Amino acid sequence: MPAPDPDAPSRFYAARRRLVLPAACSLLALTAGGCGRAPVADVPAAPPAATAATICGRIDAALAHARDGRRLNASVHGAWQVVHGVLAFGPEFPLEHDGKVAPALDHLLGGGPISGWKLRPGRPGVVALVEEGSTMGQGHPDQWLGYLSQCGVAGGPQGRGGIPLDTRLVVAGRDRTVADLLAQAKHDIRPGQEATWTLMALATYLPTTATWTAGDGTTWSVERVVGMEAEADIFGAACGGAHRLYALAVARAARRAEGAVPAADSTAAAAAADDDADSGWSAAERVLEDCIDRARSFQQADGCFSIHSFDRPGTSPDVGARLSATGHVFEVLAVALDDERLREPWVTRAADRLTTLLERTADVAVECGGLYHACHGLAIYRRRVCGVAP
Repeated sequence: MPAPDPDAPSRFYAARRRLVLPAACSLLALTAGGCGRAPVADVPAAPPAATAATICGRIDAALAHARDGRRLNASVHGAWQVVHGVLAFGPEFPLEHDGKVAPALDHLLGGGPISGWKLRPGRPGVVALVEEGSTMGQGHPDQWLGYLSQCGVAGGPQGRGGIPLDTRLVVAGRDRTVADLLAQAKHDIRPGQEATWTLMALATYLPTTATWTAGDGTTWSVERVVGMEAEADIFGAACGGAHRLYALAVARAARRAEGAVPAADSTAAAAAADDDADSGWSAAERVLEDCIDRARSFQQADGCFSIHSFDRPGTSPDVGARLSATGHVFEVLAVALDDERLREPWVTRAADRLTTLLERTADVAVECGGLYHACHGLAIYRRRVCGVAP
């Protein structure tokens, strides 16, 4: 087999750059859960290729194109699209505004004008307003905070990163910090609520042994939130449960990074560390391992994951549906699997196929959520399998 051409990805995208639409993330397909899709033409199956090593350069090129070739504009796109871009690419993700290009995160946190970014002073912190069904604003409790906590994780140790809590945040013309969003989330948490994005932030910014008192006087812990999310519906949750599973995977990774659980590829090892089989951590372990098995069982012959995510097998002629579903599932696996499992052939096939989908839709308007979750998953995979990108 001839050696891969290191310049091929650059030529691939250079040939398509003139075809990229100015607002390449279509707003027309967005739904309340942020997982709408844009129906576009089908693409042929990728050839069975690649080892992890041979696709690293292709991943870099695909990510660079998604970051720089699909430029978002504050006058066209809303906070929902921009925050997803920041999730995938970190603080330097570019945003165009008034003919200038600057880091999107600076624009958001500095109070720059953009549709859907609605914050107000709260007690004891800052409230981010939820707009269910919005195609521009926050669709779930603590969604902004959760994604800010995951911004930059592809370059962080153990997959942990996030915007520092002391980062300046302008609210109603006054300086606050990201810590004020976290303080409000801890204050407002209640039994039975959707706490998926809340858990992402709690597991990133707090020790996994942390406890606190909520605004109603009840005692909470990271483990209690883990248990609440693990016991909630997975398959009917946002994006087929991918975000809920991602939050549980982040929490488990954080606990392992703290040394509480061996990072071995063994459910038994984790169970042995949890004497209480009814603990939130044990529940999360069972849910994650079951859904990992489901993802592998439902994987399609071309390497894509099921369009029904973790619920049941299925495929679609709609490339947008396959990109979104495969990207969301892959993002979960990129955090949930240990280093050895992440290098297994079925995961490599999925990484290869997901990269191929990004390559073959390079000149097509695609839905922002599916695009940026796919990129985020590939960025985490790229760091863990290939090493930190140059």
